[in-house]
Amino acid sequence: MFSELRVTDLSARGLAEAVGRAVGDGVLAPGSKLPPVRTVAAALHMSPTTVNAAWQLLRRAGTIQTDGRRGTVVATSRADGPGRYRAALRGRSGFALDLSTGVPDPQLLPPLPALAGLSPAPTSYLDEPVLPSLSAVLRSSWPFPCERIAIFDGAMDAIDHVASSLLRIGDRAVVENPCFPPLLDLLESLGVQVIGAETDDSGMLPSALAAGLAQRPSAVFLQPRALNPTGASWSPARTAALATVLATAPSVYAVEDDSAGDVSSAPAQSLGSHLPRQTVHVRSFSKSHGPDLRLAAVTAPAAVLDPVLERRLLGQGWTSRLLQHLLLALLTDPSSVAAVAAARDEYARRRHLVVTALAGLGLDLPAGDGLNLWLPVADEQAALISLASNGIAAAAGTAFAAGPTTPHLRVTVGLIATDHAAVAAHLADAARAPALSVAR
Repeated sequence: MFSELRVTDLSARGLAEAVGRAVGDGVLAPGSKLPPVRTVAAALHMSPTTVNAAWQLLRRAGTIQTDGRRGTVVATSRADGPGRYRAALRGRSGFALDLSTGVPDPQLLPPLPALAGLSPAPTSYLDEPVLPSLSAVLRSSWPFPCERIAIFDGAMDAIDHVASSLLRIGDRAVVENPCFPPLLDLLESLGVQVIGAETDDSGMLPSALAAGLAQRPSAVFLQPRALNPTGASWSPARTAALATVLATAPSVYAVEDDSAGDVSSAPAQSLGSHLPRQTVHVRSFSKSHGPDLRLAAVTAPAAVLDPVLERRLLGQGWTSRLLQHLLLALLTDPSSVAAVAAARDEYARRRHLVVTALAGLGLDLPAGDGLNLWLPVADEQAALISLASNGIAAAAGTAFAAGPTTPHLRVTVGLIATDHAAVAAHLADAARAPALSVAR
């Protein structure tokens, strides 16, 4: 079958286009099973890596999909195409308590000052992309001395730019397992093969990182604090252990996503304190100061960040300096600083109350950090139905999987403002809910 394809361009994109044409022409029918990658590679005299990269492009386009034990098949529709991870995290309407989103509590965000009071207003295309005063404030709180600093429109915008610069179709990248779903979507869209590295209560395991590096990835993506979804944060010892492993692969960059930022209870950690030439560090201000600010700060070696910023000049050029003035005001105004500190304490209190109540019900979970709790369950669907019957929504753990995992739900405990014991009781019941029987 594949030996008859009209493949004139022996690249991943050329193969993807040929398969797409075959599907459009009806040569490959919807639902038909595709041969293994190595079989296709042998038939077309191409490398398995090139075929795998072509398959990634086709998955991104929704042309093919993975269908359990059947393997890879031609998609019957595009409903399960890219974005399925993000779709799993969209807010649920109709629930009294939606704990599925991972978003901050709007009541705990600091008030925003009037934009008219932020002066002097930028007036030139030629001004510095980053306000010097904001750069100074950020550098003073950064976990390591940094070479370059930039402001982007949120953490995922920054990671998108960096990943697009560092990675190519067919590359590999190590990620945490479980992992933040939009990162998995992003890497899939770039045609990058994901290598899931196991985690524990302190984040990615050094042994898992070592195993991932043995597969020769181009980058590693990690969350140093309040790992979404588990709430794990690095200790100084874990940071040093991971740095020791990464130092054995000096050409591999670590991209750190400090998404919880200032509402994390754990001190800031970074591999950059050990390996500044290999570390890209992203700090988001969405959860601490407001999702609609769309602001994140990024530091990286000049060799990494300068090409990203040069490419960015062909598009939007820079992040609004007016918004940068706003962030600067929030980071330096005493009342705003106090509001963020109060939010950090309140999130920690809410989490502690729920974890303590669950322990009293026989479910011992790590203390953790940040807004989310990783709840082990007997069966994900049964647990979701159990919670839904009590007006509570949560996120299925499957969406966060970057490899084999046990059943879990991600619960945004940061949004549980009251009735912590009652909500914990519902969570405990859901965790023990048996798998639903299927009528025959």
